[in-house]
Amino acid sequence: MIAYYPQIKAVHVHAIGLSFALFFVRGLLMLMRSKFTNHAALRYASYCIDTTLLAAALILAVMLHQYPFVHAWLTAKVLLLLVYIVLGTLALKRAKTRQAQILAFIAACLTFAMIFAIARVQHWAGPFASLFR
Repeated sequence: MIAYYPQIKAVHVHAIGLSFALFFVRGLLMLMRSKFTNHAALRYASYCIDTTLLAAALILAVMLHQYPFVHAWLTAKVLLLLVYIVLGTLALKRAKTRQAQILAFIAACLTFAMIFAIARVQHWAGPFASLFR
């Protein structure tokens, strides 16, 4: 199975890019007060991309024997992923005020950036890793 590592990692990385791009577009639509923010086609595309992303992540974790709650950086990614999901849900549909939507959208984007940084350096502190080594 390790022979497929480059392909699975490529699927994972591309799914990350597509997932965030779609979230960002939907966020911009929300900012423009567009009725297409929660259009069925965008939602279903998001579900498909995110399912692919999760499947690739799980396969990589098993393949590399790197698991959340065993490896600190992966634990941080998983916990921040949950935060990102909640913030994204608030931004795109659940927030009661426009200000809350905008703040949730900005916070979700910053959370994504932190998840990305943690993945790049494989340290729970992400861009601040040099402070803890």
